[in-house]
Amino acid sequence: MSLAGKHIGVALTGSFCTYEKVFRELKKLVDEGALIQTIFSNAAGSIDSRFGKAEDFIKKAEELTGSKPIMTISEAEPIGPGSLLDVLVLFPCTGNTIAKLANGITDTPVLMAAKAHLRNNKPLVISISTNDALGMNMKNIGLLLNAKNIYFVPFSQDNPEHKPNSMISHTELLIPSLEAALEGRQYQPVIC
Repeated sequence: MSLAGKHIGVALTGSFCTYEKVFRELKKLVDEGALIQTIFSNAAGSIDSRFGKAEDFIKKAEELTGSKPIMTISEAEPIGPGSLLDVLVLFPCTGNTIAKLANGITDTPVLMAAKAHLRNNKPLVISISTNDALGMNMKNIGLLLNAKNIYFVPFSQDNPEHKPNSMISHTELLIPSLEAALEGRQYQPVIC
């Protein structure tokens, strides 16, 4: 399946250490001919970290995609009624966002985008990046693994010796994961 012409939402949350990989994959999606709409969580859109400034990431997203990022809950809400996206990926998706999504909390632009998108029975793909995947958040990941229209980019432990509960997605598998989700199937294996 080609992603050319597909409307893909890319929702960024606050796992800033993954942004280099995120923007590399974002460029690949643009090069594939996908039409990208970025959405920034409150944290992603406002926190400066040792990995860069929020305003620089916002600017880079707009330059890469040619579209102004969605930055507020009210801007994200029309994704549902307008059926604006073919697929939405939470990339990266923090443990905080996973927990809120699994429990129906909609208090950021990213979570509103997810809720609005899912009402259309279209695929939502999660690319996890969390230090507590094998801890408190495992129950939330389990709930989402069994939810209708939710798919995952394959993931594994990223540093089992020093961060035994941490897991991160294999971002290089984003495109095949999106293609599989658009066909209604989970790219395998989920845990590598």
